[in-house]
Amino acid sequence: MTFQGQSAFESVLAPALVLVIWSLFVWVWMYATRLPAIGKAGLKPQDARFPGSLDVLPDGVRQVANNYNHLMEQPTIFYALAVITYLVGQQSPFTAMLAWTYVGLRILHSLIQNTVNLVPLRFLVFSLSTISLMVWAGSVALAAFA
Repeated sequence: MTFQGQSAFESVLAPALVLVIWSLFVWVWMYATRLPAIGKAGLKPQDARFPGSLDVLPDGVRQVANNYNHLMEQPTIFYALAVITYLVGQQSPFTAMLAWTYVGLRILHSLIQNTVNLVPLRFLVFSLSTISLMVWAGSVALAAFA
C-alpha cells in the first residue's frame, strides 16, 4: 500500500486512515454493548433524550461510549497535523514514526479504557500520545518556518 508514492510506514496519511478505521470500530463496539444494555435496563429509545438517563447503564458500557467521545476530541489535532504535515511537504521517517506512535498509543488507550480501565495507566498512555503530538507539531513548525 502506498500513499502518494510513499509506503504506509513513511506517510503520515496512513496512520490517519488507521485511526479513522479504529474510531469507526469503536463506534460499532459502543453500540454492540450499549443497545443490549439499554434493553436489559428496560429503557425505551425516548428515554435517551433526557440527561442522565443512560447513567443506569453498567460502567463497562459507558466506558466504551466515553472512549468513542475521546476519539472525537484530541485526535482532531492529530488529523489537522497530518494534513498540515502533508501539505507543507514535511513528511519524513521521523514525522511518520510520531504519527504511528500516536495512533498506536490511542488504540492502546482505547483498549485500556474499554476493558480494565486502569486510570493511572490510561493517563500515562494518554500523556505519551500527547507528547508525541507536541514533538511532531514542534518539528513541523520548526521546519516550515525555518
